[in-house]
Amino acid sequence: MAARNMTTGPAIPLARFSAQARLRALQSDILELILERDLVPGDPLPTENELTAALGVGRNTLRESLKALQALGVIEIRHGFGMFVAPSNFEALTDGLTFRARLSLRHQGEEALQLVEVRQALESGLVGAAMDRISAEQLAAVEESVNRMEALADAGEPFIEADAEFHRRLFEPLNNDLLISLMDVFWKVYRRIHLELGGPYAVDLQATAAVHRGIYEAVATADKALASERLSTHFDDIRTIIVRTTA
Repeated sequence: MAARNMTTGPAIPLARFSAQARLRALQSDILELILERDLVPGDPLPTENELTAALGVGRNTLRESLKALQALGVIEIRHGFGMFVAPSNFEALTDGLTFRARLSLRHQGEEALQLVEVRQALESGLVGAAMDRISAEQLAAVEESVNRMEALADAGEPFIEADAEFHRRLFEPLNNDLLISLMDVFWKVYRRIHLELGGPYAVDLQATAAVHRGIYEAVATADKALASERLSTHFDDIRTIIVRTTA
């Protein structure tokens, strides 16, 4: 067993683990400082000198932690202007999920399937609440997206953007910015998965447009159970494509 472990590469020194733990602890301290001072997106952070004094750390260690928080979309560093609490930013989440999904496509697609499952539960579970609040104008906008998808399908052209627009418009009545942002994240990830699986050639455009027409009709007739069922079936189709392609 010892010989086998020797072939896996050099062991990582405990000191490195300790340094990583200290950096994570410092990042947590910076987040706590932002919360304690009641800073909001766009507010400036204390200067580096103020932070090193308040947190009791060296400048280089502080900068490492700040760069990590910037990569996570928590803070924004504007050279020559200072550091600020970043506005809502889902880029880091999008990048991370996209990488995990693409990686999984090379190994049975498990994480890509899990992403589909989360989105399926989210949309099929919330469509009834969206239907309770949807206005005539918003319903007309949903149908407009369907019309656009059908026209593009008839022309043999992919309609990923129109598809995303359909789902976004369907849930706009909830006035939930976090939900819309998460749906946008899922769409960016799915778009990359879609390209990995062969782009427009991986789906039947006419059939996909018809599925969305069916979802719209269920919403238009106020049939919550049917709308939820048809949304769920739509994601079953996406799951089938992933399974078929990665098998």
